[in-house]
Amino acid sequence: MSQQRRARIAVLGGGAWGTALALTALRAGHATTIWARDPATVEALNLRQENPRYLPGIRLDKGLVSTENLAEALAGADCILAVIPAQTMRDVLQEISGLLPVGAPLVLCAKGIERSTGRLLSEIAREILPETPIAALSGPSFATDVARGLPTAVTVAAQDPALAARLAGLLSSPSFRCYSSTDLTGVEIGGALKNVLAIAAGAVAGAGLGASAQAAMVTRGFVELRRVGAKFGADPETLMGLSGLGDLILTCGSDQSRNFAYGVALGRGDDLSGLKLAEGAATAGIAARIARENEIEAPIIEAVDAILAGRSTIREAVAALMARPLKSETDEDMGRAT
Repeated sequence: MSQQRRARIAVLGGGAWGTALALTALRAGHATTIWARDPATVEALNLRQENPRYLPGIRLDKGLVSTENLAEALAGADCILAVIPAQTMRDVLQEISGLLPVGAPLVLCAKGIERSTGRLLSEIAREILPETPIAALSGPSFATDVARGLPTAVTVAAQDPALAARLAGLLSSPSFRCYSSTDLTGVEIGGALKNVLAIAAGAVAGAGLGASAQAAMVTRGFVELRRVGAKFGADPETLMGLSGLGDLILTCGSDQSRNFAYGVALGRGDDLSGLKLAEGAATAGIAARIARENEIEAPIIEAVDAILAGRSTIREAVAALMARPLKSETDEDMGRAT
């Protein structure tokens, strides 16, 4: 795998983000194949250069190939991007076990924590694919912006610094800049928890509680993200970077974010059944449990879990947060607040 030659990239997932990342790989000069389960999506990608279900109105670059056959997508791949919802990642990784080319790295491009086990996606990948190099891609990025070729910067993390640097070079294009990191855990924690916090910010906005309340929710939510990150051993600098604070800022302030939009609908009391997948809704419960089990003070994460579970309303949750005992704004111990 080298930045100097045309590589073969397999993208697992034909949704908006998978299609957008496939386009960046294609624009970087690589032969790119998307694997998707939906026959209509495969047909639209191959015959009409569009993905009307997930990226309506965006004309895709010629040369993008799609298939329903996993083995065909993975054959000869130099790098695999797993762009699958976090809660179904385990199932797909088990499907591809035995099909991966030897030595080809797997880049996890979903953001979440497995609800049933509390494990990070990289932990699941190492369990199922112990011989495969594992990395993660995360950062402030909307699929529509990336698909349109608008300037975007993200982080690519792997425990091996050489692998992280190679992948950053491989996946970068003129409008898609990748920074490398060795803090795989920090990048994953930032990506997973910002989704939960985006629901909180959206709920405040949807309930009409004002911009001041929304800013407080995001800022104090970031404190909780840092506390959880510290417990997992994340580098504080990572959480202050693109995959932490950068992604949080983007996700908590735009209706393009599925999680923010989900929160807005929640705050308004709308019917949530027809909304697009919001990973934060699946992650909130396990994030709250992790905080409780590790004695991490995370009242906003706990509140999102309570609202989603029907144990509290947004106004009750905000009232409870406002009534908490007064304390210093800064925590000396980020792992456990006093």
